[in-house]
Amino acid sequence: MAKLFPKSINRLPLQLSIYCVVVVCIATAGVDYYMTPKYTRVGYAPVQPVPYSHAKHVGELGLDCRYCHSTIDTAGATVPTTQTCMNCHSQIKTHSPALAVVRDSFQSGNSIPWVHVHVMPSFVYFDHSIHVNRGVGCVECHGKVNEMDVVTQRQPMSMGFCLDCHRAPELHVREKADVFDLDSRTIAAAQGIEAARKFVHDWNILPPQSCSGCHR
Repeated sequence: MAKLFPKSINRLPLQLSIYCVVVVCIATAGVDYYMTPKYTRVGYAPVQPVPYSHAKHVGELGLDCRYCHSTIDTAGATVPTTQTCMNCHSQIKTHSPALAVVRDSFQSGNSIPWVHVHVMPSFVYFDHSIHVNRGVGCVECHGKVNEMDVVTQRQPMSMGFCLDCHRAPELHVREKADVFDLDSRTIAAAQGIEAARKFVHDWNILPPQSCSGCHR
């Protein structure tokens, strides 16, 4: 009886297996490379209910970060209350259409539905006050917000990003007076690495590198 299939067909299962393995490896590598915070978060700039420009308020007018984010050095980051906005805008641009949401919020008592830009996963413990009170400037994580008309995420906020800082805090700390100065330089850049290491030693800065430090 004549053979129905050529002998080469015997290699088909092996070839299919190799093909599937290669495809799975390529797909896994692609997901691992592109589905990371560097690609999924950096550049995120949601549309806010009120067109607030940090470049105008911080860069040009000189507002301190703590005026709006009032608990940043004592507890955690908070978005400003409507009253904070109205402290100025009850007298400035009182009829601006762009501020209609603010006026409505003030009259109704309902919060302005700000959209958070930098959001840490629920399984991560992070305290802003610990960082800013140990010389970590806002600019280290948030970038030059004082130059942004629209707040955009500049850093991935990934575990690797955090560990890079925890492993070498001397490269990221500032004098305490410079923490909220978005144009300031790190101690290492301004005074040299030895001065930065001395600051880390004197302030007893010991960032945790174990899992329990951030995952509690």
